[in-house]
Amino acid sequence: MSAPTSGTQSSTRRPSPALQAVLQGLKPGQKIRVTQQVRVGQQSWHAVATGEFRDLNYLATGVTGDRIPADDIVVPTVHFKKENGELSSIALDENSKVEVIS
Repeated sequence: MSAPTSGTQSSTRRPSPALQAVLQGLKPGQKIRVTQQVRVGQQSWHAVATGEFRDLNYLATGVTGDRIPADDIVVPTVHFKKENGELSSIALDENSKVEVIS
């Protein structure tokens, strides 16, 4: 499977310019808040997670088999450590918001 070599590109949807700017400026140890819209059926709500930023990486998924790289789904993923010590990761989508908090 292919993965972007730099930046915050995705083969499915590009993050907004505002989100790209925040992601590119993150440094390990900064406290962040990630807010995502969750939708189930006709209902939707916001889910919030906070923690200490660890890394920005990519989740690459695709079908099993010999396919072309354009068939892969690659999404930016934020890795962080929650206050209780749990290591966590969130794959970002077009509704995600990442904020640096003090």
